Amino acid sequence: MANQDDSFIREVNEELRSDQMKAIWTRFGGLIIGIAALIVLGTVGKVGYDYWQESSSSQSGDAFLVALDLAKENKSEEALAALTKLEQEGYGSYPVLARLRTATLQAQKGETEAAVAAFSEIGKDTRIPAALRDAARLRAAYLLIDAGTYDRVSAEVEQLAVPQNAMRHSAREALGLAAYKAGDFAKAKGWFQQIADDTESPRGVANRAQMLLDVIAASGKA
Repeated sequence: MANQDDSFIREVNEELRSDQMKAIWTRFGGLIIGIAALIVLGTVGKVGYDYWQESSSSQSGDAFLVALDLAKENKSEEALAALTKLEQEGYGSYPVLARLRTATLQAQKGETEAAVAAFSEIGKDTRIPAALRDAARLRAAYLLIDAGTYDRVSAEVEQLAVPQNAMRHSAREALGLAAYKAGDFAKAKGWFQQIADDTESPRGVANRAQMLLDVIAASGKA
């Protein structure tokens, strides 16, 4: 992932040097969002796995593994049916994991609004551990960068973009990307600058933020 990220940033910098800035978002916007979303998906997976390990119900665990296998085999409808049953009848942590996986499958099928609604609902469910709620909010936000508005992204994750939150870096990136896509370059610059100024920002997030700060500065729009 780091090599892919570095290569991407080098390519964008070459675009800047060749004065082809107008094409940057058209060419690279989807890739920027994609790279960032993969990091969020990894976070969801890691937190979900830790949560999964705490469950003591082998029957629900077996059912969850079956659903995952169906998804890997591209049997989406069968996987969704198995996950829905697990949401209703599962034990311990498995109903929550089934909800997360269902939302992910919906996103993969292009059912973006349904996926956003599912992730958003998980994010608001106070019965669920905070780390999983925050990861779900981030996943909804990244889907909304392309499919929604800045205000919708903000409603999901601005509460996470605070110094004490471990997921603030991804939240700020989602907000910055949404503002950039909306043409609000001053607001985008503000979010990206917060990432650049935060010494704890992960390298990949910080590099992308600095690249977009350079794009904004070169454009003279903020």
